Amino acid sequence: MTPNSFSTTPRSNLHDLNLDRSLRHFNQIDLSRRWSISPRTLERWRWLKQGPRYLKIGGRVVYRLEDIEAFEKAQIKKAGQQLTDAGCE
Repeated sequence: MTPNSFSTTPRSNLHDLNLDRSLRHFNQIDLSRRWSISPRTLERWRWLKQGPRYLKIGGRVVYRLEDIEAFEKAQIKKAGQQLTDAGCE
């Protein structure tokens, strides 16, 4: 048997799959960099039950990309529209 006989994915795509997996979840530092805000702001939002949805796994907080994008979409405002707590749970 060849080393690749167990893999159904060509070697050239393995790196892309690993990269794709790592981009599906953001930790607090990654998300704070994406939005140019303090990591403490994300901590405060969690405490206040505001901000994007998150997962807590083994004491680690992670944000799913789809929840981040949903929160971002909910924050889009038209000119003159009053700000609300959209996206808070």
